[in-house]
Amino acid sequence: MLNLDFDDEQDMLREMVRGICDRHSPLEEVRRLEDDPVGVASDLWEQMGELGICGLMLPDAYGGSAMGALEGVVVYEELGRSLASVPHLVSCVLSAEAILAAGNETQKSELLPQLSAGNTILTPAWLEPGNGFGPAGVQMRADDRGSDFVLDGTKMHVYFATAAERMLVLARTGDAETGIDLFVVPTDADGVTLTQKMSISSDTQYRVDFDNVTVPAADRVGEAGSGWSTWQSITPKAAVLAAAQAIGGATQALDLTVDYSKNREQFDKPLAAFQAISHSLADAKTSLDGGRLLVHEAAWAMSSGKNVDRLAPMAKLNACNIYRDITALAQQVFGGVGFTLDYDIQLYFRRAKQLQLSWWDSRTCEELIAAAVLD
Repeated sequence: MLNLDFDDEQDMLREMVRGICDRHSPLEEVRRLEDDPVGVASDLWEQMGELGICGLMLPDAYGGSAMGALEGVVVYEELGRSLASVPHLVSCVLSAEAILAAGNETQKSELLPQLSAGNTILTPAWLEPGNGFGPAGVQMRADDRGSDFVLDGTKMHVYFATAAERMLVLARTGDAETGIDLFVVPTDADGVTLTQKMSISSDTQYRVDFDNVTVPAADRVGEAGSGWSTWQSITPKAAVLAAAQAIGGATQALDLTVDYSKNREQFDKPLAAFQAISHSLADAKTSLDGGRLLVHEAAWAMSSGKNVDRLAPMAKLNACNIYRDITALAQQVFGGVGFTLDYDIQLYFRRAKQLQLSWWDSRTCEELIAAAVLD
């Protein structure tokens, strides 16, 4: 039976994550890490490892806590609220889930305990310049040389690449559309070049060029040609958690805007007294609560073992649209000062757009929803 109420343990988890985010990643720290070459809030990341948050959704056999997507949503709403700069999604969700789903026992025993503890960072290298989010977008080659593979090509939007010890690289090994494999590649391997790229949200992203990079066949994750099916199986969880992150950010952005509308006066009365503003804020709150319910339903369905082919992209699309719309409204309420660096609302405005473009953009979500509905 569907029950979207959080229990006492989940509420305690929320309080704990909010507390460490407030202590170790206040907005002053967020500002300091903008466009930083490493970009990790190190004190917060250390705390997340010590408190078991890095391994929250990984099996206890590998040092995790074996919790589900609902607990993940609790964590990600708080990470979104605080704008915490940590590699949890790339390392502890996408990369760790791929290793768990397709890795051999050696890869699991060597990598997963380290990822669970936050002692090592593994980041995916997926997207390519000018290419899409589907399997046809992966065109970087991995040529089979027997005991080794040789990688040539370029990846974009590789998060926290200099903080990561390894990358999980999607590369084409066959001519079929899904002829793709996953490889674990050290970031300091010969032939790997990292180039930092600036984004609208001032987060830490890299272009990674591979020039005749030799990777042992033992570092392939999964059977030959299984890379895309593995990747496809883990991205819905990342999408739901990214949606929760958007809901957390939108909640905080709306709270900041409501407070400002109550305290900022024009024509001898607060902005909130003007109907055009108060009704817009009411609409925003209504949309936000609806978006939160959809994210929670998607997480509940995932935790219950139900199919989320439709719910995951719906949650991501809707939550990110809400985040973008609420921060755009906030800029209207704040007026010209909302765009200045002195005000915190611009931090949320810029990150809302970046999140909308990341880990399935809006068009990809719409295509996935359409496929689930029509097929």
